[in-house]
Amino acid sequence: MTATATTSQADFTVLKTHLQKVIVGQEDLLDRMMIAMLTGGHLLLEGPPGLAKTTAVKTLADAVKASFQRIQFTPDLMPGDVMGSDILDPNTGQLTFVKGPVFNEILLADEINRAPPKVQSALLEAMAEKQVTAGGLTRELPELFIVMATQNPLEQSGTYPLPEAQLDRFMLHVVLDYPDEVEELEILRRDRAHHFGEDKEKLSAFLTPEKVMAARHQIAEQYVSEAVEKYMVALVGATRRLAQWDADMAEVLEIGASPRATLSLLHAASAKAWLEQRDFVTPDDAIALLPDVLRHRIRVSFAGRAQQWTEDAVIERIIELVPVPVATEAQPG
Repeated sequence: MTATATTSQADFTVLKTHLQKVIVGQEDLLDRMMIAMLTGGHLLLEGPPGLAKTTAVKTLADAVKASFQRIQFTPDLMPGDVMGSDILDPNTGQLTFVKGPVFNEILLADEINRAPPKVQSALLEAMAEKQVTAGGLTRELPELFIVMATQNPLEQSGTYPLPEAQLDRFMLHVVLDYPDEVEELEILRRDRAHHFGEDKEKLSAFLTPEKVMAARHQIAEQYVSEAVEKYMVALVGATRRLAQWDADMAEVLEIGASPRATLSLLHAASAKAWLEQRDFVTPDDAIALLPDVLRHRIRVSFAGRAQQWTEDAVIERIIELVPVPVATEAQPG
């Protein structure tokens, strides 16, 4: 591990400490947010209102000297409200393109599943290609560009299911649950200490986009053994060939995960290992992140739901079925 890499890791350790000052518990959420930033992957956070999803993303953005914009997705939102549009300049009589919120380095799409499909389609190009096409011209988005979106459970009124193509562009889908009694008590005490939220926690922006991009380069050079690579391929491939692993589950999945899921698993596992100050990836890294990588990319069939299967249950079964490789290769010194 080089001195530069160690310094970068220390910066992100400090970042997590800052996040923990604002967010009580939710360790998986904080880790996944940093993994998304370190890999350039988009992040989808799902949970009922009041679990600090929006606060967590805003706090992360405050710690990075990067442009940030929040969009509140609503049923009447138009594509131009997100991407930008041509505006007539009365002085020149010319159309001038006014950039929308998507032209920021960190975009918070709040309650993304409350917007209609035409807005989701417009956002897909930005997420997939890091560019926006409007008025016949294609404009590049910032190099750091990532979307961190929150969504409410689909059972709630006024929500639209996201298209499969857009869901596949999210590297991770993190499902949040309510805090336990100890964590909720700490939330109450912190709120009182901050005079019912009036005294905000002051965070200094000590990270820059350049530091984040340098860290991404280091993560791309993490060592991944051939055995771990094959293990990741087998885990994701099992969603498409489930009957080969368990004949009783032949009809459980309607849709399996694409090779993009394998890439997402590799990127996320590499970032996780780097944050833990390792320069190599282990099977445990892949196992820990597999549910967040797969749950939005697979779909349980009607027959599977009749057998009480859920996406998370299928993923847990796949982890049980696919043999974990034995460490036979020497790790890099």
